[in-house]
Amino acid sequence: MTDSVSNNQINQDDINKAVWAACDTFRGVISADTYKDFILTMLFLKYISDVYKDEYNKLVEQYGDQPELIRAMMSKQRFVLPEGSSFWDLYEQRHQAGNGQRIDQALHSIEEANGSKLKNVFQDISFNTDKLGQEKQKNDLLRHLLEDFGKDILDLSSARVGNLDVIGNAYEYLIKHFAAGSGATAGEYYTPPEVSDLLANILAPVEGDAICDPCTGSGSLLLKCGAMVRKNSGSKKYALYGQEAIGSTWALAKMNMFLHGEDNHRIEWGDTIRNPLLLDKEGTGLLHFDVVTANPPFSLDKWGHDDASNDPYGRFRRGIPPKTKGDYAFISHMIETLKPETGRMGVVVPHGVLFRASSEGKIRKQLIDENLLDAVIGLPEKLFFGTGIPAAILIFKKQKADNNVLFIDASREFKSGKNQNQLTPDNLQRIIDTYQGRKVVDKYSYLASLDEIAENDFNLNIPRYVDTFEEEAEIDLVAVRTERVQLKNELQGLEAEMEVYLKELGYGA
Repeated sequence: MTDSVSNNQINQDDINKAVWAACDTFRGVISADTYKDFILTMLFLKYISDVYKDEYNKLVEQYGDQPELIRAMMSKQRFVLPEGSSFWDLYEQRHQAGNGQRIDQALHSIEEANGSKLKNVFQDISFNTDKLGQEKQKNDLLRHLLEDFGKDILDLSSARVGNLDVIGNAYEYLIKHFAAGSGATAGEYYTPPEVSDLLANILAPVEGDAICDPCTGSGSLLLKCGAMVRKNSGSKKYALYGQEAIGSTWALAKMNMFLHGEDNHRIEWGDTIRNPLLLDKEGTGLLHFDVVTANPPFSLDKWGHDDASNDPYGRFRRGIPPKTKGDYAFISHMIETLKPETGRMGVVVPHGVLFRASSEGKIRKQLIDENLLDAVIGLPEKLFFGTGIPAAILIFKKQKADNNVLFIDASREFKSGKNQNQLTPDNLQRIIDTYQGRKVVDKYSYLASLDEIAENDFNLNIPRYVDTFEEEAEIDLVAVRTERVQLKNELQGLEAEMEVYLKELGYGA
């Protein structure tokens, strides 16, 4: 790597293309599900190394003859990089054997040096793995990876990148592209950005809010909520909380938070239903939040049914969800973590949650009877990676202004795509305006009273409330007959004309 990097600011497209191109090293050798962790971790290491190097060089210019002072000042940076563990140390040794071992050692040292900030973040990520092939192939692949990230285009120093969003956006760009290619597993860590935007707009987090996602994934929903507070109030006074069950996904969320400059976060690693970890100081009660939002796994089998009846936090007092469908387990957990005055919640669910009977029907009835349900929003199909089924968003509020539930059928308004459909800015704005104004719009939304919902046996299936039936235009049979006669005459004329041409060309009978 030359040190003559231009100070021209990098643009988002350039960095996105460069990090995506780095994946070429692995394509055709190992699956994207495996190499995504290597690419995302390397982006994180490169970023903290470049920022650290940048700061170090500035201090050397100022205090060149005072190495002790420089060392003391560097120890107060956002991240501590122990000697020998930066990206550039690894880059310089890339032609030697043992790249995998050296990278793992560097990550371990960084984790140790940064205390609780990065504790366990790299424990599920090993570059020294047989998944990359035998020693020589592994070493070559990792050399190529270090060279890809060592290119001038991926200089991520502050002077070149400008604001932190560029790095965070590149990370999100990678996560989105990995999700698009990984089918069913994508739902474990990725919510489409427009769905996150919609939830953040509807839940409208404000300065001072505590915001929680109990199924954090890669953290993008929490990050959108944080960005919404900053946009609306210009304040960074808010706190982000979350819990994620899958270790490697939890690590993605932690890195994602830091790459977006979100240092005021607490993301726990563990199973939210079986072992909630966001607890009060005594450790006996659940923490409560102003905003709770999530895109939980749809109809999760084996969610923890066996222990639910003895739940120490009383989350299932309205009923225990069925053994093979955990949707209401997550909903029940989220409801119990809402602050009594300000608590509001948005959750993405499959449509079965709206109408399935038995124990789910009983829980749904109680939530409606308590006047907690605020809105039901039907989304288009094929929005989410890994599943083509349409989903809905349920909005709950602890303190509602009325005794009605707003139903919005937004399932028919989207931008069509080959594999994924998308909500456009106009589609989103229409949903947000309708929700905020609690508007009744013909064939789009309806405000139902609790009595109407009770008359429907607490079934929330959207077509029961929003009539989208379009009458077909009456067919004018006389006009159709006239047009048919006209077309027959035209066809006869064309046949006769063709006959003449064929005779002239010698094809006549």
